[in-house]
Amino acid sequence: MGRIIYFTGGSRSGKSRHAEQYIIDKEYKNRIYLATAIIFDDEMKARVAKHREQRGENWITIEGYKNTVELIKFHIKKEGVILLDCLTNMITNLMIMEKEYDWDHMLDEELTLIENDIKKEVEKLLEYIKSSDQDIVVVSNEIGMGIIPAYALGRHFRDICGRMNQMVAAKADEAYFVVSGIKMKLK
Repeated sequence: MGRIIYFTGGSRSGKSRHAEQYIIDKEYKNRIYLATAIIFDDEMKARVAKHREQRGENWITIEGYKNTVELIKFHIKKEGVILLDCLTNMITNLMIMEKEYDWDHMLDEELTLIENDIKKEVEKLLEYIKSSDQDIVVVSNEIGMGIIPAYALGRHFRDICGRMNQMVAAKADEAYFVVSGIKMKLK
């Protein structure tokens, strides 16, 4: 039975570094990096390069944010782990890629459908992991601790991320909060 390990914290808090160190410390033999970010500009390109250098070469990298079970299932091996970095990017892409919405005038029913689709994607991945021999380390941003976003899209994003974070944390076997580079165990 696969285990879920969850790391959350603010931007640049050190959560990815701690998640990677967790994987190294546990001596997983087979490592999959599920990269959910889409490279749009030079800044994101530099971030991706930094993460690749930080991880080293002993990883299989899979890029994608939807149909994640289909993306990973052929790479699953015993004594393995998946590092999903990060859930927040995955949610962003599921919300805005391949779709055009009027976020400022969205009906509650439409927003509920969007969130339910995201929830199904995340639940499907977590259920697959629980039924496999593979563990997953999920990294996500804790974005609800700052100011209230000025625009509807930002508020919807914050709310959906908050609920997805709660769901993953509830299903996690271990959960950590990282602040200022310091890891704190939540459960």
